[in-house]
Amino acid sequence: MFIPLHDANSLKYIKLQYVTLSLIALNVIIFALTSIAGDHAEATIIGLGYIPAIVHDLAALPAAYDIVPPNATYITYAFLHADIFHLGGNMLFLCVFGDNIEDALGHVKFLIFYLLCAAAGALLHGVILPDSEAPLIGASGAIAGIVAAYLILHPRVKVWVLAFGRIPLRIPAIYPLVLWVALQFGMLLWGGDEQISWPAHVGGIIAGALLILILKRRNVPLFDRAIVSPRAVVVEKEPAIAVTQTEPAKWGR
Repeated sequence: MFIPLHDANSLKYIKLQYVTLSLIALNVIIFALTSIAGDHAEATIIGLGYIPAIVHDLAALPAAYDIVPPNATYITYAFLHADIFHLGGNMLFLCVFGDNIEDALGHVKFLIFYLLCAAAGALLHGVILPDSEAPLIGASGAIAGIVAAYLILHPRVKVWVLAFGRIPLRIPAIYPLVLWVALQFGMLLWGGDEQISWPAHVGGIIAGALLILILKRRNVPLFDRAIVSPRAVVVEKEPAIAVTQTEPAKWGR
């Protein structure tokens, strides 16, 4: 529907979004390693992906795929991706919107927020599809939580998006993000591409909307109620200068 490109939203509380950057780097490294793993890539996806039937004890993994305890896959699945487009889309959303959520929460709380949103996405996926034996992978649950949090904090911030994959627009974040959130709920209710876990997206959205209210800094406003100038911008009033005019100004001078 749209591709986020850039937001005009500076950092106010932190100097560098190093958790966001670290998460992007970690996802890219893991994708590169699984891509060159060849025959072992399938074992990694099955062993670290979230499989509801395994978690709910409705099926068992062969010993060769038993890498981590089943409950650990609520987190590990979010660091695996199917292909470069799957990875690129998630990391682009994380890059554009993640830094401001990290800024609003602080580094440690943002990492907790990210992991909890990922876990919530897997949880709802497992509740709706409890007997599924297909591995769920991808950071979409965590990213959905970030989108929901950004919508609550910064709906009026202007963002550059590529609408329908080809039309560049600079519009308030509320328009594309509300449409994106509505699409996730719509696809969950009425059915959509079976290759996409709409429950994981919705689980992440719900978790993100709740957690941002709990974890944000106390002085961070909701819905852009207070617009704070970037720290690098300082506006000083010039001292008033009394001007004595000896003769009236004439037109043309």
